Amino acid sequence: MSTVLITGANRGIGLALAQQYATEGAEVFACCRDPAKADDLKGLAASSAGPVRIIPLDVADEFSIASLKRTLGDQPIDILINNAGISGLSADRIEAEGYITTMRVNALAPMLIAQTLYDNLRHSTQKKLVAITSIMGSTSSAAGGKYAYRASKAALNNGMRGLSRVWARDGILVALLNPGYVQTEMVKGQVAFISADECASGLIARIAELTPATSGVFQDYRGVRIRW
Repeated sequence: MSTVLITGANRGIGLALAQQYATEGAEVFACCRDPAKADDLKGLAASSAGPVRIIPLDVADEFSIASLKRTLGDQPIDILINNAGISGLSADRIEAEGYITTMRVNALAPMLIAQTLYDNLRHSTQKKLVAITSIMGSTSSAAGGKYAYRASKAALNNGMRGLSRVWARDGILVALLNPGYVQTEMVKGQVAFISADECASGLIARIAELTPATSGVFQDYRGVRIRW
């Protein structure tokens, strides 16, 4: 049985990933900031054929990340999916507090979580680290607006690319995956291109086929490579 840990698993892409992995029979560690309000996730945990364990995690809080490690102990994690993120607290204005918060959640938190759970990954069978990033983190195609979000995803890409090179010595594979324009609460009021379920299916397929040749490669949920 595979073990999968997903951050931001209470809604959107994270919830869809938890549902599909649980359906496949994986043991899912579903992390979210406030489990008491995660009704859909609690419903999944109650009804799923595969075991789903809900764990509180505020990715912006180092103490919460340390608590996650204490909860997991030496539990091997086959697939660690850093999915939690925010869209950026200001679309066009550059505001210090919002900018820093966006960077902390989107860029720093996945790196801290990966570092904290390094041994859990290293001692697993599959050893796969996944970052849900964005095409908006592509520097070569950057446009205006959403400055904090774009910068945070570019920083995430750079950090994860580095881990893919250093951690290759331990057999850890790193996926940098753009989910596409997905219909979630993050794009509330807009019409996106794909559903969370369709996106999750594509992401799971890319994770399943991850090899040393594709580790550290920036690609989308369909396997199309994206320019840095």
